[in-house]
Amino acid sequence: MSGKKLTAALVLASIAGVAQAQSLQELYERAKTEKALNLMGAGPAQNYEGLARAFEQQFPGIKVSITGGFSNELNGKIEAQAAAKKFETDMAVFQTVQDFVKWKKDGILAPFKPDGFDVIDPKFKDEDGAFVALYVSTVSYAYNSKDVAAADVPKSALDFLHPRFKGKLVTVYPHDDDAALYLFDTLVRKYGWDYMTRYMAQEPKFIQGHLGVARDVASGAALATFDATVSTVGGQKRAGQPIELAFSEADLTPVFFVTAGLFRDSPNPNAAKLYLTWLLAKEQQGRSGFFSPRADMPPPAGLKPLSSYNTANDYRAFRSEEHTSELQSRGLIS
Repeated sequence: MSGKKLTAALVLASIAGVAQAQSLQELYERAKTEKALNLMGAGPAQNYEGLARAFEQQFPGIKVSITGGFSNELNGKIEAQAAAKKFETDMAVFQTVQDFVKWKKDGILAPFKPDGFDVIDPKFKDEDGAFVALYVSTVSYAYNSKDVAAADVPKSALDFLHPRFKGKLVTVYPHDDDAALYLFDTLVRKYGWDYMTRYMAQEPKFIQGHLGVARDVASGAALATFDATVSTVGGQKRAGQPIELAFSEADLTPVFFVTAGLFRDSPNPNAAKLYLTWLLAKEQQGRSGFFSPRADMPPPAGLKPLSSYNTANDYRAFRSEEHTSELQSRGLIS
């Protein structure tokens, strides 16, 4: 073999070795000795139970422990672990991408590029692998298809101001949820604060969590919302409920994502790498009910590719320090 051919062969072997080292099986062999994974996830712990149990079945010997709660409380616990230099948490899954941006600056995240990282849109990952989106969603319109006639389905935010919807609208508290805050910010930027005055005159209901929004619309307790997420509406539809999504051509549809990151000094780093790789694999992404951050995955059933919609897709920039300071000055967040 010539010198050039030998060099090429060694390069290919090296690349193959790296790919093999990142495979699920190789990661599993390392993770088996750790036997555990401690995950901190924003929202109710039950949201993560199904995936955790499926992971345990596929990778016997690794027990997944889940701590759920509000991200603004959980991030304090992570900060305390970092300050004490004693990490108990291996992995965090939060909607608040700004936490991961800060933690990268603080040097407490463990850079890791799982299999498929190269096909993830740059908007949905840190270029150095410090964090990555697991799921991508939109904040879209939804309406009760039994109680709202096709001609009355809102086409813009202004349509929600019609008298037919008074007392029959629901959204998440914007100061309590980053995706809802992003939505209201896009509306105020387009229509001004007067829109909020007119919207509040409609006597909307505010609740915690987008699942509750979808349930209210599906049950008829609310007729419509401009604050629905793909996965929650999809879940209600699969259960046979009369609820439909609608995407506005007049207004921007905000895109947000759920982010994951691994901690540098965690007790079970290989189990965390295995879990993240498994979650981002095509098989699991196809079951999520969300849009995938992977460019090689189709959209959720019944929807078009994300690029087909009129979207606001700067969620990470929206939650940057500069924009957060602006929101604080306007009294939208503390």
